[in-house]
Amino acid sequence: MAHFAKIGINGKVLQVVTVDNNDLMDSNNVENEKVGQQYLQLHSNWPAELWIQTSYNTINNTHRSGGTALRGNYAGIGCIWDEDNQIFWPKKPYASWIKNTTTAGWESPIGNAPAITAEQQADESNVYHYSWNEENQTWDLGTSAPINIVVDE
Repeated sequence: MAHFAKIGINGKVLQVVTVDNNDLMDSNNVENEKVGQQYLQLHSNWPAELWIQTSYNTINNTHRSGGTALRGNYAGIGCIWDEDNQIFWPKKPYASWIKNTTTAGWESPIGNAPAITAEQQADESNVYHYSWNEENQTWDLGTSAPINIVVDE
């Protein structure tokens, strides 16, 4: 099965559909995105060029199974199609974050959160994590109590 995103105003993904691989075959019996787009136009009355193929196995410009990544990320409803970079972008998490076209992901303006230290990891009374503080443009260290799971035998 192949997946196609229906693109609306301002590149917003309105719908994602599956198309049988047989409906993508060209005259040489090779899968062809344009054939799939024409199939969708015929069956949905939506312009062919506004159906963009997406890969269920692609996230952050990496294919889960080691294959070839397609268009940065799997398109979901509400994602934005960036025609210039040929990437589907998920919703921007914070106003200050910027696009990284290499990883097809959003990044804070100051880079990744700091790593949790070995001492913090060894602390059994707290779980440490960083969260983005949009107002101060910083990564803030937070803690929470560990979750204890008891399994009845």
